[in-house]
This record gives sequence, C-alpha cells and structure tokens, in this order.
Amino acid sequence: MNICSSPADKIIVALDGMERDEAISFASKLPGLRWVKVGLELFLKGGPQIVFDLREQGLCVFLDLKFHDIPITMARACRSAATLGAELITVHACAGKEALCAAQIAAADGALESGFSPPTLLAVTVLTSWDVQRMSKELFINQTMIERVEGLAKLAYEAGIGGLVCSPEETSHLRKIYPMSCEIVTPGIRFKGDSNDDQSRVMSPKEAIQAGATRLVVGRSITRAVDQADAFSQCCLQLA
Repeated sequence: MNICSSPADKIIVALDGMERDEAISFASKLPGLRWVKVGLELFLKGGPQIVFDLREQGLCVFLDLKFHDIPITMARACRSAATLGAELITVHACAGKEALCAAQIAAADGALESGFSPPTLLAVTVLTSWDVQRMSKELFINQTMIERVEGLAKLAYEAGIGGLVCSPEETSHLRKIYPMSCEIVTPGIRFKGDSNDDQSRVMSPKEAIQAGATRLVVGRSITRAVDQADAFSQCCLQLA
C-alpha cells in the first residue's frame, strides 16, 4: 500500500460505539474523511455489509477484528475478510509465525478472487490498554514493553506481514528498525485536554506522526466532539 502524505489520509476515524445507520450518516457528513475503522462492535451490529456500505461512500476501511486463532482458522477468516474489500485488516502477532504466514497468503488470495487489491495485514503487538505491571501480574510476561513489542513486531515482519499496530510510545523505536514501507498504525491518540479513558500509552496526533507512525486511529477525540467536523479539521492541521 502506498503511504500517502495527505494529512487526511493519515487519520483513521474509529466508528466505535455507533449503530450501523449512525456510522454511515457520520461518515457521510465529515468533510475530507478518507479512512474509517470498523471494529468488532460495529461489525457485529452491521455485519459484513457495513464494509461495503462505507466503501460505496468512497472511503477506505480499516477492518479491526484482531484475528487470533490456529493457522487454518486464521487463514480462512482472513480470506473471508479480504473478500469485503477492506484495505487494512488486523491480526494478533502472538498467533505465531505459521498462522501469520497462512493469514497473509489467504488474504491476498481472497481479495484477488473478489476483484480487490490485496489488503495490508497489520499485526497487533501489545494493546494500548496494557501496561508493563499488568502484563507481568496477569500474563506472567516479564519483559519491558519495548522488548515485548519489538519481539512480536520481528515475528510479524519475518512472516511477511505488511504493517504493525503499536502504541505511540513504541513507534519511534520500531521506526528505527523497519522502513517506511512497513505501515505503523497507532491507536491511543488523544488531543490536548482529553481523558485517556481506557488507554495507558497515548500521544497527540502530531507527536505520533513525528515518532514515525504512518496512520493514526482517532476515535472519541473526534466522534464525541461537540463539533466533529472541526475536530477532524484541527487534527488534519496538526499533521499538515
């Protein structure tokens, strides 16, 4: 996937918490919007059709379902997801190299058979809700956050996955290792004065792009703003 320098092309607006009709209406009313994220919530409410509906509006879709299973199931799921035309699809890096390789091949096959360009798979490293203390206590993983993220990123990159998902705090470290052709997509984006909510590792849009992110996932800072169009516009201005 080509990395676009347009500010709007760097912002993926998360449609989390919306009903199907609300998501379609919101997307149609935000001037300049290029990318939207369809996560588990919206996908379960709107079904696969929501991806087609949003793409019919000329939007690019980040299908954030975070597949994590045995290799054959991962492959079949990614093949099916790719037939919807989504440009970005998430998988969990900790599924392992065999599953990641199978997912990559199957996604490309599914897209081509449906007349779409192959999607870029994004390997999720460590969710932004985790911190190192909880990771140690609850998952018995005694690594620093950077060590954990770097290890999973290496696994995914060696499996041929085209991009990574990490928090803004690990982005600059990974960018020193991986070329710009490797997408680094970062959630955990907050505007000045916003609450962190359930995110532990956050940055502003400008800081995350300067750290080396290619695209940012921005949700509540835009979707819950009093003036959503202005919030999106201000985010674009930060990246201009």
